Amino acid sequence: MLDLREKLLKRRAARAGISLSEYLRSTAFVRNIVERITPEQLEYYRMLVQYKNNFAWISSMFKKRDPKLAATVEGLAEEIRSHLKDFKK
Repeated sequence: MLDLREKLLKRRAARAGISLSEYLRSTAFVRNIVERITPEQLEYYRMLVQYKNNFAWISSMFKKRDPKLAATVEGLAEEIRSHLKDFKK
């Protein structure tokens, strides 16, 4: 049982990019430990940023022609923006 817990703690420390002892000290003092972003997560984040920019651009194109379409696209861009903000936390 202890071996399983130790493996879990080592994995969490590695994801945070710190040593196991640093991880244990930080958690003992109730510090917020933030895991580092994986290359795959970073790629998804960049993709979402590009999608958000594209939707904002499309929205501005349609504002003059179809206000309902523009509002829908703006709503989608805002939803993506809120997910990006949550991702940064």
